[in-house]
Amino acid sequence: MNKPLLMLILVTCLSFRSAAQIATRPFVRAMGQASVFAPPDQVKVDASIVTQGSTAQEAASHNADQVSAVLAALHKLLGPGADIKTINYSVVPNYKYPQGGGTPTLTGYTASVTVEITLGAVSMTGPVIDTATEAGATSIGGLRFSLRDPEPQRLQALRLATLQAKSHAEAMASGLGGKVGAVISLEEGNAVRVQQLVASAGAAASTPTPVEPGLIEVQATVVLQAELN
Repeated sequence: MNKPLLMLILVTCLSFRSAAQIATRPFVRAMGQASVFAPPDQVKVDASIVTQGSTAQEAASHNADQVSAVLAALHKLLGPGADIKTINYSVVPNYKYPQGGGTPTLTGYTASVTVEITLGAVSMTGPVIDTATEAGATSIGGLRFSLRDPEPQRLQALRLATLQAKSHAEAMASGLGGKVGAVISLEEGNAVRVQQLVASAGAAASTPTPVEPGLIEVQATVVLQAELN
């Protein structure tokens, strides 16, 4: 047998032996979970405009006029560079159904448009709701608060989760009269979750609409495996 092949066999055998020793070595496995809360710095607001008409064209035309009024008011409030986009548009027929059954009768059409307004200043949420409804928006959807960049909170949550996992491992080892040794592995147990708090708002009243955004929860989980000495 040539020398290089012999060396490869010896290294392979030693590697298998080392892996077997690690696999049979006592270890402790613990999980840590942590949440970090932060105030949101971004919010999305949905404003819908619904109109009726005897024909599809009439309903759509009325809707276009009303949408234009709402957009003009929002751009006046937020400036020409406002982040506003249409996320839904529909024109559907309306029918009246006889109580005793039979053929339904066409009564007209409903046109609906929903625009999404993204705000970098959460404090503008109330004024946007009031402006949209005063200009002709017929309903305001859920408010979706979030973080533009949750990475700093994510890193903090991972650090706290790791400390908790280490503390749990030490407690379990202590219960057996042992101690935690070298770390074998450390990994995220699940994907880091960013919980977006959802709020709702009603139609505008005579006073400014109050909005309380609350806090955003960024949650992380880690799994620690370490030697048990």
